[in-house]
Amino acid sequence: MNQLQKYTWLIETIRRAGKISHKDLSARWERNAELSDSKPLCRATFNRWKDAISDQFGITIQCQKTGGYLYFIANPEDISQDRLKKWMLDSFAVGNTIGENLSLKGRILVDEIPSGRYHLTTMLEAMKENRVVNLTYKSFILPEPFTVLLEPYCVKLFDNRWYVLGRNETGQIRIYGLDRIQNAELTEKPFKLPKDFDAADYFSTVFGIVIGHDGEPEKIVIRAHNSHKHYLNSLPLHHSQQLIADCDKYADFELYLAPTYDFIMRLLHYGSMIEVISPASLRKTMKGKISDMYQFYKND
Repeated sequence: MNQLQKYTWLIETIRRAGKISHKDLSARWERNAELSDSKPLCRATFNRWKDAISDQFGITIQCQKTGGYLYFIANPEDISQDRLKKWMLDSFAVGNTIGENLSLKGRILVDEIPSGRYHLTTMLEAMKENRVVNLTYKSFILPEPFTVLLEPYCVKLFDNRWYVLGRNETGQIRIYGLDRIQNAELTEKPFKLPKDFDAADYFSTVFGIVIGHDGEPEKIVIRAHNSHKHYLNSLPLHHSQQLIADCDKYADFELYLAPTYDFIMRLLHYGSMIEVISPASLRKTMKGKISDMYQFYKND
């Protein structure tokens, strides 16, 4: 178990408990034999971890002295409002939980994320040091691989694949799938990230990773039929999604985004459970896609 996993265990244990004494923390740590080797969490170690968590994550663990010496997260909003921090902590928490139950490995099923462990480290290093990356890339469309010099601006995870967005040597902003990179090497050439670039803002009006090819963002109303409305409500398609009508048989949701290829493919994924209500242009596009699909099966 590495240090980061230990810190995550401590954060999650305190966060779940709300407030907890060092005695109870130590007891929980000791009971978790696969992580602690059945050893208690001594106060000196706890204090070191607490300080490291503050330095590395910006999460403050404080002690309430009245009513018993109880430890709590003093700034939980820093976790809930920081999507990357929350995702990272949640991911490590899940990893820790699975690590505690490796005896069930044949009964815990996960999806593989291609490329994440191969080139993500290189991309993050290049982003941190503002260095150009030399990529050998094999797209799904072109027959031969090609090389590209890329200034990596940000990375994004979508549909179990990692992508990097950046400016290539021709000055174009492009996105590349890390699973299609055959080789990635850091160069000594530096670059400057544009001061006005904001990764979250850049993708704020799109679904997925396809950008700049499918029109301007607009209000879109989709109808989720039957029980699927509950799924869509609990896991929104987009951060702009709002529930605008609800009845027994369906619910209507409004979103503000560009109707990109990725978004259309996701709507088709839901089949008859989702219906586009407006705009008429997107409804027409969906009708065309469904008609094309019908051609494959009409002679059966």
